[in-house]
Amino acid sequence: MKVMLHTDRAGKLMVYVAKKDLEEVVVKQTTVDDAQVLTLANGWELSVTGLDNPIKTPQTVKAKRLN
Repeated sequence: MKVMLHTDRAGKLMVYVAKKDLEEVVVKQTTVDDAQVLTLANGWELSVTGLDNPIKTPQTVKAKRLN
């Protein structure tokens, strides 16, 4: 699925999923192999490959939902 990464006014990383009309804050970031796993406030875990460190925002990336 395609998601948009952006930062809010407080500087927190946010994820917007257009198909679900869902916008959540990222509460945890971990690195697994070559992918970043982003844990959202609602409990979703998204795996995203090819992200720079630090993450440049705003950007649209392809993500895979893990749970």
